[in-house]
Amino acid sequence: MERKIRVLVSKVGLDGHDRGVRVVARGLTDAGMEVVYAGLHRTPEDLVEAAEEEDVDALGISIHSAAHMTLFPRILELLSLKGLSNVLVTGGGIIPKDEIIQLEKMGVGRIFGPGTPIEEIVKYIREEVARRRAASLSKP
Repeated sequence: MERKIRVLVSKVGLDGHDRGVRVVARGLTDAGMEVVYAGLHRTPEDLVEAAEEEDVDALGISIHSAAHMTLFPRILELLSLKGLSNVLVTGGGIIPKDEIIQLEKMGVGRIFGPGTPIEEIVKYIREEVARRRAASLSKP
Protein backbone atom coordinates (compact mmCIF):
# COMPACT_ATOMS: atom_id res chain seq x y z
CA MET A 1 0.00 0.00 0.00
CA GLU A 2 1.41 3.35 -1.05
CA ARG A 3 1.75 5.92 1.70
CA LYS A 4 -0.48 8.96 1.74
CA ILE A 5 0.78 12.16 0.21
CA ARG A 6 2.26 14.38 2.92
CA VAL A 7 2.03 18.14 2.41
CA LEU A 8 3.47 20.91 4.57
CA VAL A 9 1.53 24.16 4.21
CA SER A 10 2.50 27.53 5.63
CA LYS A 11 2.64 31.27 5.31
CA VAL A 12 6.12 32.57 4.63
CA GLY A 13 7.37 36.00 5.57
CA LEU A 14 5.56 38.81 7.30
CA ASP A 15 2.08 38.38 5.85
CA GLY A 16 -0.43 37.28 8.47
CA HIS A 17 -3.45 36.55 6.29
CA ASP A 18 -3.93 32.82 6.69
CA ARG A 19 -7.54 32.17 5.75
CA GLY A 20 -6.69 30.85 2.28
CA VAL A 21 -3.92 28.52 3.43
CA ARG A 22 -6.20 27.11 6.12
CA VAL A 23 -8.95 26.46 3.56
CA VAL A 24 -6.46 24.70 1.28
CA ALA A 25 -5.07 22.66 4.20
CA ARG A 26 -8.57 21.49 5.08
CA GLY A 27 -9.34 20.65 1.46
CA LEU A 28 -6.16 18.59 1.12
CA THR A 29 -6.99 16.77 4.35
CA ASP A 30 -10.52 16.08 3.15
CA ALA A 31 -8.99 14.66 -0.06
CA GLY A 32 -7.05 12.10 2.00
CA MET A 33 -3.67 13.77 2.23
CA GLU A 34 -1.69 14.11 5.44
CA VAL A 35 -1.28 17.83 6.05
CA VAL A 36 1.12 19.55 8.41
CA TYR A 37 0.26 23.20 9.03
CA ALA A 38 3.43 25.10 9.96
CA GLY A 39 1.66 28.35 10.75
CA LEU A 40 2.47 31.99 10.10
CA HIS A 41 5.63 34.03 9.70
CA ARG A 42 7.90 31.14 8.77
CA THR A 43 11.29 31.54 7.17
CA PRO A 44 12.54 29.43 4.27
CA GLU A 45 14.92 27.78 6.74
CA ASP A 46 12.01 26.88 9.05
CA LEU A 47 10.09 25.29 6.21
CA VAL A 48 12.93 23.26 4.79
CA GLU A 49 13.82 21.96 8.25
CA ALA A 50 10.18 21.01 8.82
CA ALA A 51 9.95 19.42 5.36
CA GLU A 52 12.92 17.22 6.18
CA GLU A 53 11.64 16.31 9.66
CA GLU A 54 8.13 15.55 8.41
CA ASP A 55 9.31 13.67 5.29
CA VAL A 56 6.88 15.56 3.07
CA ASP A 57 6.18 15.11 -0.61
CA ALA A 58 5.16 18.73 -1.14
CA LEU A 59 5.41 22.22 0.31
CA GLY A 60 2.42 24.48 -0.19
CA ILE A 61 3.47 28.07 0.35
CA SER A 62 1.05 30.96 0.65
CA ILE A 63 2.53 34.38 -0.06
CA HIS A 64 0.75 37.70 -0.27
CA SER A 65 3.64 39.91 0.82
CA ALA A 66 5.22 40.43 -2.63
CA ALA A 67 8.38 38.65 -1.49
CA HIS A 68 7.78 35.59 -3.69
CA MET A 69 10.74 36.28 -6.00
CA THR A 70 13.04 36.09 -2.97
CA LEU A 71 11.35 33.43 -0.85
CA PHE A 72 10.54 30.74 -3.41
CA PRO A 73 14.09 30.66 -4.86
CA ARG A 74 15.55 30.50 -1.34
CA ILE A 75 13.32 27.55 -0.47
CA LEU A 76 14.38 25.74 -3.65
CA GLU A 77 18.04 26.44 -2.87
CA LEU A 78 17.76 25.11 0.68
CA LEU A 79 15.90 21.99 -0.45
CA SER A 80 18.64 21.31 -2.98
CA LEU A 81 21.35 21.73 -0.35
CA LYS A 82 19.56 19.19 1.87
CA GLY A 83 19.15 16.72 -0.99
CA LEU A 84 15.40 17.27 -1.07
CA SER A 85 14.99 18.46 -4.65
CA ASN A 86 12.29 15.82 -5.18
CA VAL A 87 9.93 17.76 -2.86
CA LEU A 88 7.29 19.61 -4.86
CA VAL A 89 7.20 23.33 -4.09
CA THR A 90 3.87 24.85 -5.01
CA GLY A 91 1.84 27.68 -3.63
CA GLY A 92 -0.66 30.40 -3.89
CA GLY A 93 -1.10 34.09 -3.63
CA ILE A 94 -1.43 37.12 -5.79
CA ILE A 95 1.57 36.90 -8.09
CA PRO A 96 1.88 38.58 -11.50
CA LYS A 97 1.76 36.16 -14.44
CA ASP A 98 5.23 37.07 -15.73
CA GLU A 99 6.70 36.32 -12.30
CA ILE A 100 4.81 33.02 -12.11
CA ILE A 101 6.52 32.06 -15.37
CA GLN A 102 9.91 33.00 -13.90
CA LEU A 103 9.23 30.95 -10.76
CA GLU A 104 8.19 27.93 -12.84
CA LYS A 105 11.45 28.17 -14.80
CA MET A 106 13.31 28.07 -11.47
CA GLY A 107 11.54 24.85 -10.51
CA VAL A 108 8.47 26.00 -8.59
CA GLY A 109 5.34 24.02 -9.40
CA ARG A 110 2.00 25.59 -10.18
CA ILE A 111 0.94 28.77 -8.42
CA PHE A 112 -2.75 28.91 -7.58
CA GLY A 113 -4.50 32.25 -7.33
CA PRO A 114 -7.44 33.21 -5.16
CA GLY A 115 -10.61 31.35 -6.03
CA THR A 116 -8.93 28.27 -7.49
CA PRO A 117 -11.16 25.26 -6.85
CA ILE A 118 -9.64 22.94 -4.25
CA GLU A 119 -10.23 20.01 -6.61
CA GLU A 120 -7.79 21.56 -9.08
CA ILE A 121 -5.11 21.88 -6.41
CA VAL A 122 -5.69 18.31 -5.19
CA LYS A 123 -5.50 16.92 -8.74
CA TYR A 124 -2.27 18.77 -9.46
CA ILE A 125 -0.56 17.67 -6.24
CA ARG A 126 -1.63 14.04 -6.71
CA GLU A 127 -0.39 13.92 -10.30
CA GLU A 128 2.87 15.74 -9.65
CA VAL A 129 3.75 13.73 -6.54
CA ALA A 130 2.98 10.49 -8.40
CA ARG A 131 5.24 11.61 -11.25
CA ARG A 132 8.06 12.47 -8.84
CA ARG A 133 7.71 9.23 -6.92
CA ALA A 134 7.85 7.23 -10.14
CA ALA A 135 10.89 9.18 -11.33
CA SER A 136 12.74 8.57 -8.06
CA LEU A 137 12.03 4.82 -8.30
CA SER A 138 13.47 4.66 -11.80
CA LYS A 139 16.77 6.28 -10.79
CA PRO A 140 19.68 3.87 -10.34
